[in-house]
Amino acid sequence: MTTEGAGVETSRAGWHPDRLKERREACGLTLQVASERLREAAAQAQLKGISASPLYTMQKHEQGEIYPSLHYRRAYCLLYRETESALGFRTALPGEDTSFMLLQAAEHLPDAHVTAVERVINRIVPGREENNDVALQQRLIGAWGSRDAGDISHKPVVILVGGYAGSGKTELARFIAQVTGWPLFDKDPLTRPLAEGLLVALGGEANDRHSDLYQKKVRPLEYDCLIQSAMVSIRCGISAVLCAPFIAEFTDAARMQLITDQLTSLGAEIFPVWVRCDEKSIHENITFRASARDEWKLRNWSEYIATIDSGLRPAVPHLVIDNRLGYAVSLVDRARQALAAARTPSAPAEDDKFS
Repeated sequence: MTTEGAGVETSRAGWHPDRLKERREACGLTLQVASERLREAAAQAQLKGISASPLYTMQKHEQGEIYPSLHYRRAYCLLYRETESALGFRTALPGEDTSFMLLQAAEHLPDAHVTAVERVINRIVPGREENNDVALQQRLIGAWGSRDAGDISHKPVVILVGGYAGSGKTELARFIAQVTGWPLFDKDPLTRPLAEGLLVALGGEANDRHSDLYQKKVRPLEYDCLIQSAMVSIRCGISAVLCAPFIAEFTDAARMQLITDQLTSLGAEIFPVWVRCDEKSIHENITFRASARDEWKLRNWSEYIATIDSGLRPAVPHLVIDNRLGYAVSLVDRARQALAAARTPSAPAEDDKFS
């Protein structure tokens, strides 16, 4: 078995390529039509790496000669409105409902996308009273229902989305910002020009993210910029979503208390979120995004992965979003599909058969 692109695994436990063909035929699609629909779904979701004419590649997928790369799998899930496990790309996660459907038969109704997004929020943020997850779930659904970024009837909320590089935290943070209307402060685009310029000025390399120079001289400034940005938003009574690894912060109760004190002193509620992912998916995500700042990680993968603790959990109360094997990101893709469908209600009637 081979894959598209170098550096991607050659097989996956639980892969059943025959299910792709079965699902396509159940939808009444020829391979030609399915390839056109797949390309359209990928373009709408802004997924890269999909061929302009993917028919031949899709045929190889169905025959089991090529294991689909990351964005092909995401596009298939959008096309057929299924999870990766239901399409036979992997073994289901413990407790995963492979029969879960985002949209119901009434998806053509005007408010169907509202229910679809709420169902995804319920999936990735389960309402467990003992962990206080239900408070965050209710705030997200409330913000989605009103699409009111100010929301002056509640304290402003700051959601800290953390996780290892390649865990999927950026996709999930963007989704939270999209459904709530709250501003997103992502450490990388927010501080990258500053960090790269400072590293070079100090005699280092612009893409360094592992040396003592970066860790001791630059990283603290990046996180200070991030927290200060959130404080500006809070002072305006507006909630915010912060996205960064937060590994040192989440695992140090004293450091996290300092951040919490800074934000709560302005009247905000704090919700740390940890994105859980598996090593294989992390490697695939990092490889696929091909960022210059990840070059050291990929060249020294054994050394880098030794620093990752798959069982790590924040030392403070937090929510865990399970994105092992891309599960949570797949749900997010489908929620965005529902939003796009709501903006273009004149979609072809034959799309109903994919519900």
